[in-house]
Amino acid sequence: MYSNILIPVLFGEGRDHPQAVAVAKHLASEGARITLLHVMEQLPMYAAEYVPADTVAGNRERIATRLKMMASELPNGQSAVIEGATGRSITDYAEQNGVDLIVIASHQPALSDILLGSTAAWVTRHAKCAVHVIR
Repeated sequence: MYSNILIPVLFGEGRDHPQAVAVAKHLASEGARITLLHVMEQLPMYAAEYVPADTVAGNRERIATRLKMMASELPNGQSAVIEGATGRSITDYAEQNGVDLIVIASHQPALSDILLGSTAAWVTRHAKCAVHVIR
């Protein structure tokens, strides 16, 4: 059983974070902390100038509020919104916060992804803790 579980959450059609939450609850030891994490990708410089700053801030606020509501339904649930490259940010966050299990959903891969989605593949290869991939 695990005591500090991280669930990366990406909102959008076809994303399976509800199943990841169910798996995390099942694998959690009594009193375990479950953190829902969303990574906001940084906009490329060529696009950033066309997106108003208040739009980005508003999106971040909406995501943070939604994650916080989801986390409030979990025992010892927490939420975090960070910025950066998704895979690397997830593994860095896990290492910096003493996470002992990452439960991550993987989309149905394209041929270029071979077996796992690119973020799930990065996390699986680079995390220094256990990783449970949901398909």
